[in-house]
Amino acid sequence: MIFPPAFGRPFRGLLSALSLACALAAPAGAASSALRLAYLQNDLHHLALWVGMEKGFFAQEGLRVEIAGIFRSGPEMMTAFGAGALDAAYVGEAPAAIAAVRGTARIRILAQANTEGSSLVWSEKPPAGRRQALIAVPGAGGVQDLLLRKALPLLGLEAKDVEVLVLSPPEMLSALAVGEIDAFVAWEPYPAKAVATGIGRAAASSSRIWPGHLCCALVITEKLAKERPGDVRTLLRVHRRATRFLAENREESVAIAVRWTGMEASVIRRAMDNVIYTDEPDIPGLEAYLSFLRDLGIIALDDLPGFARALVAWEFQDRGGR
Repeated sequence: MIFPPAFGRPFRGLLSALSLACALAAPAGAASSALRLAYLQNDLHHLALWVGMEKGFFAQEGLRVEIAGIFRSGPEMMTAFGAGALDAAYVGEAPAAIAAVRGTARIRILAQANTEGSSLVWSEKPPAGRRQALIAVPGAGGVQDLLLRKALPLLGLEAKDVEVLVLSPPEMLSALAVGEIDAFVAWEPYPAKAVATGIGRAAASSSRIWPGHLCCALVITEKLAKERPGDVRTLLRVHRRATRFLAENREESVAIAVRWTGMEASVIRRAMDNVIYTDEPDIPGLEAYLSFLRDLGIIALDDLPGFARALVAWEFQDRGGR
């Protein structure tokens, strides 16, 4: 039996003491060690992983998996990759790309997880007297940070008009509720939760800010790709099965998300309307991300198209077994 993590439970770094590999054991005699997977806390973009776990897809494909970490942010997860503590993870494309360019994590993109799926949420009762709008994002240089920068002109604001701070999405909800911040940009289902509870209003969805933008991806280490290619192919097969399940079984997917996030079904349905689940790598989209990061001075990259293409693990992209 699989026990989803409780909504709001604090997670700090790797949860080595917690093994959520129940019901994921491979058939007797399997030689390879468990594949160490991670994801971001309550991030609805990672629903394919939860589906794969609950529906037993990993066990059916003979792949042993353990959840080696549940993280509050992508940069934190990249630190774990750099320390050799993870084999694969669902994570935002921006922190993954930054880490790959800088060489702090030797990773590659195996598949897309989703596109779009974030929103800028403004307080229903913005406090008076601030000279700048105080807006929270989950991490500097992350997807939501980039979305905020692109959203400012839509809101009639300039960079000088806002102060940006970093908070985890659970902290954003409480901070918005008590007036500590004016707005936040976060992944779903946190924007949907803010709207449903009446503490915020959706100022702009990411589909409006940056239509079709890439968001989260399934990434793997170069070491895993080199030493365990069979497991990588199996992981991709499971991810594709789960992504297809999301498209064909919405209400069951909603129920799974409710169990893994602790949020109400109405909130999850609202949130899922804002997310596009896909497993197809998108090179033009990745190049757009890298170009944006380079223009902001976050990364230095000469051969941008070449790097983007090399970052995707194309050797595993055959459609056999889909």
